[in-house]
Amino acid sequence: MAKARSFYVCSNCGKRSEAFLGRCPQCGKFATMEEQVELTSRSAGGARDSRSAGKRAPQRLADIEMSQDTRIALPIAEFSRVLGGGLVPGSLVLLSGEPGIGKSTLVLELSAKLAATTGPVLYVSGEESAGQIKLRAERLGLSAPELYLLTETDLSEIISQAQRLNPRLLVIDSIQTTQDPALNSTAGLVAQVRQCATELQRLAKGSGLSILIIGHVTKDGNIAGPRVLEHIVDAVLYLEGDPFQQYRLLRGVKNRFGATSEVGVFEMSGAGLAQVPNPSEAFLEERVINASGSAIAITLEGTRPLLVELQALTSPTAFGNPRRTPNGIDLNRLLLISAVLSKRVGLKLWEQDIFVNVIGGLRITEPASDLAMALAIASSYQDRALPADLAIVGEVGLSGEVRRVGQLPARLNEARKIGFRRALAPKLGRRVSDLPEGIQLIEVRSVAEALRAVLSVDSD
Repeated sequence: MAKARSFYVCSNCGKRSEAFLGRCPQCGKFATMEEQVELTSRSAGGARDSRSAGKRAPQRLADIEMSQDTRIALPIAEFSRVLGGGLVPGSLVLLSGEPGIGKSTLVLELSAKLAATTGPVLYVSGEESAGQIKLRAERLGLSAPELYLLTETDLSEIISQAQRLNPRLLVIDSIQTTQDPALNSTAGLVAQVRQCATELQRLAKGSGLSILIIGHVTKDGNIAGPRVLEHIVDAVLYLEGDPFQQYRLLRGVKNRFGATSEVGVFEMSGAGLAQVPNPSEAFLEERVINASGSAIAITLEGTRPLLVELQALTSPTAFGNPRRTPNGIDLNRLLLISAVLSKRVGLKLWEQDIFVNVIGGLRITEPASDLAMALAIASSYQDRALPADLAIVGEVGLSGEVRRVGQLPARLNEARKIGFRRALAPKLGRRVSDLPEGIQLIEVRSVAEALRAVLSVDSD
């Protein structure tokens, strides 16, 4: 006979308590503890039975034999790149992003192409009907006889159909609509999301089935549900981009089987998300040559060098406190660069509004773009354009010094391939033998020296 057990879970942080509390002891929020009722007979008993049947003795690391399974080659190269070269059998991957960013479109395209090349794929949707998914597939020009659609939210039925079909890939769209009938709570709540993710993890690890989960995000941009969801899965991917721009970035923030922070670039079109094999050229194709306030930064996304355009605009302020408005960069980084230019170089930026924008809807977090930002601001302030064939890389310190960055040869090689003939970079403390030929390296030690080299701006 089933046994019911009540407990309380904070809807904000997922803190669990056996007794009702008016204020969550973990996050400090009031009136967030919600009652959950759990039926323990099936889930707890079944889980214990399955675990007890599969008990194993400890093994020495040297005696463990590696599986012969290799990664599943994905037909979308940019997706495969972010995962580290393909999909690992038995892995659990979480894909998240804002509503309307293109998650379902990208995953449906991946599912159809994978089903056409490697075998059956089961696409489970709890948000759309089979007819709606079929309509999208026709719009994208997708046709795969081995792609199976299932409109279901019951987790036990999903697992049953997956075990019967034995697909190469199982897609859950989305985890917030999936519900375990063993829990007497609404889909999307903390307990349901945690339980469903745990059961899917057991299915993946026990059968070797690869599972791709689509997750919603909150208004703050974080994945909805308990934070433990990101710890359960093997990889966490974000599909991000400016809704008013055509480019989308697939970014890996966690990957147990490869490097993190890898990025795949896609372009939104009427036929779905198209891969961008050379994103640097795409981001610079609308660049205006010899325009003041424009600088080309060489950033690094994971292991991929990208050239992006930073635009800055300075204007005399009409207010007591000048504004600092960034788009695509961190506000604190803009404040730091503005202070360095004012204090160490002598530019009177305290009476200027400063606007900085990263072209293409990208968001740059790497400090290696500091020097390019500083030069773009100085270029706009002096109303003098930077050389058109100059790419810039370097981190700026509080003393105005330019610090070295990692993987400089790879960055310079990317700039050379795009057609840049000069690069402004930090002073090298030692000889680097693998620097590419065909690009002139201008080495500087400080921001003031960099400005003198390219703009002839002297500090006071």
